[in-house]
Amino acid sequence: MKISLSVSDEDYRIVGLAVLAIIIHIFESAIPSPLPGIKPGLANVITLAVFFLFGLRFAVWVTVLRVLVGSIVAGTFLSPTFLLSASGAFFSILVLYLVYQGRGLGLSCVGVAVLASMAHISGQFLVAYLVFIQHEAIFYLLPVLLTVALFFGLATGLIAKQLVMRAEKEIESSARP
Repeated sequence: MKISLSVSDEDYRIVGLAVLAIIIHIFESAIPSPLPGIKPGLANVITLAVFFLFGLRFAVWVTVLRVLVGSIVAGTFLSPTFLLSASGAFFSILVLYLVYQGRGLGLSCVGVAVLASMAHISGQFLVAYLVFIQHEAIFYLLPVLLTVALFFGLATGLIAKQLVMRAEKEIESSARP
């Protein structure tokens, strides 16, 4: 029995964007951090740009592939690092879903990035508390983590906004006869 799968242009686009996000993810994981687990989330720039350019379905695929393949390549698959990364990604995608359902809610790329960043760190914090560190003292870290998430959300949102604007100009100029 022969099984045949067809690959669409959308599939190639998703894979290409996921590979870009995975490369950034792996590069970023090699950068030392002043606080354990605190990373700027530069791969999320790709997810945000994909969300605004191609929609929620593409953004979910890029995120899932980035988390899975990135963790396999980095050697963290099914480790606590993977669990935290996956939980943060899940909560970020949940925010993208809610924004998508609300048809943007009037939020800019930067606003969505901040919400997704806050959701990401909140999801990681929740899993860290429920699974790893069930002690009330961990809540002293939450304001610091949310502040860092706000800063990184603003930064990734501004970068993603520029990327989206450039991509839209490219798409617009290539559509002209």
